[in-house]
Order: sequence, then structure tokens, then C-alpha cells
Amino acid sequence: MTQISRFIGEVVPVAQRVTGDGDESAAPEGGGGFADYALVSLHCLRIYLDTSYRMTIDLLKEMPQITGEIGLKAADLPAPSTLCKAFDRISMSVCRVLLRQSAQLHELSEHAAIDATFYDRSPASRHYCQRISYRVQKLKVTKLVDTASQAVLDVHCSTTREVSDADLAEQIARRNAGDLRSLAADKGYDKQALRESLRNLGIRPLIKHRIFAPYDHAHNARIDTQRYNQRSMTETVNSAVKRSLGFAVRARSWFREFREIALMCVVYNIKRFVKQ
Repeated sequence: MTQISRFIGEVVPVAQRVTGDGDESAAPEGGGGFADYALVSLHCLRIYLDTSYRMTIDLLKEMPQITGEIGLKAADLPAPSTLCKAFDRISMSVCRVLLRQSAQLHELSEHAAIDATFYDRSPASRHYCQRISYRVQKLKVTKLVDTASQAVLDVHCSTTREVSDADLAEQIARRNAGDLRSLAADKGYDKQALRESLRNLGIRPLIKHRIFAPYDHAHNARIDTQRYNQRSMTETVNSAVKRSLGFAVRARSWFREFREIALMCVVYNIKRFVKQ
């Protein structure tokens, strides 16, 4: 069995659990539309193949075994424009549940690390950028990563840098409070309010203090060094995602870009699982 076959074999059940329409036909019947799980699976394949909508459909027409895993035939595949428009109907909440389900394929350790990285927006013509006021060139993406399995647990996307990293970390930690025992981060997240919030959530903060006074050395000496050093796993994951799935997003609008980033993390989690 090829790697792409194993990949789609894991994607389809996850998509069916999340969308809840696994008992429906993937292809349109009686004037209906495509099943949601089929569209989600096709979008995951598009990101996995790192190709455009049109190229994805063209490639899948030559892969009857892969389309069969989804429940489609070559003649049933949607038009590229249909697949593109269907992406708007995948809400960010669905993407987050997909991300959580894909992470649960791994053996999670309850010890996580957090860090931010930047993704480029794919190049566009100057005329197009002026016409739609397309000014932001990079997306800031903060990922919560399990340090043992290197699975992405959660993701936060932003087009601005106005919110501090510490505030974003608190927001992400609250969403995952029941699943974490410790959270490691570098000195960029040094904020006492964040540490107190994590402790109130039952999460041990592993964040070193920036050195402003002699007692900061004492605070840092008390940190579990082995756990703290695993914060670098986020950098490893960021590098792996970019090298395998691309440094830029293809979508143009910010809400589509956020969903694409989330699905990239879903694809990364499942790719890593099938390689084990």
C-alpha cells in the first residue's frame, strides 16, 4: 500500500467522524450535493499534493484507487470551481475539530510547547493587490505542539502583530486546559500574568524569566530543564510542515488562509501518523 493510500485511508474516517455524514453517498445523488466528508477529504488531498484545485482534480482522475477510498469515481469528481467554492463552507470550528481528531491518532503526553512562525502569502500581481487592498504579506501562526509525538494540538492565525505572544498563549491554553499538564515556551512568552493563568488552569508553566534582577536566575534554576528543553519541538514541527507542505498559503482572503493553515496541520498530523 502506498503512502498516499494510507494517508487517505486515515483522512476519510476522521472526516466522517467530524462531519457526521459518513453514511451518506460521497457523490451527488438525486440532485443533491457532495457529502461534506468527501469535500474535506479532497481538500486534505489538495494540501497533501501541494497543488492547485485544477491540478488536484486532474491528478485524481488518474488515481482510481484513491478516489475509490473516498467513495468517488473519476466521473464523479467535482469541477475545480466547485471544490474551490466548497472550501468556503468548511468553517473554522470544523477545522479545529479535525485538528483535534488528527492529533488524537497519536499517543499524546499531556506536555506541550508553544511557538509562533510566519507563512508567506502566495505572490499576486500588483493590480490584484491594489484592487482588493491586499496588503498583508505574512501570516503569524502560533502552534501548540505535543512534545512527545510532535503532533499539532491547536493553532492560532493572525494577520497582525498587535496581540502579544503571551496573550495568545493564554487563549490557546484555555482551549486545551483539560488536556495539558505543562506548557513550555521561550522567553518571548515571559509574562507573570500568563504564568498565573496557567497555574489557575492546572497547567505547569515552563517559561524562563528574562534576566532583569538576580532573583530571576533563581526562578530559572527551578524549572524542569528536561521538559523546558523540549520546547524546541515546536521549531522542528514548524520546519517539517513548511518543508513538506509549503512556506506559503494559496488562498487570498484571510478566513480562507486561516482554514488552509489549520488543514495543513491536519495533513501534517496524519502524514506523521501513517509514517510510523
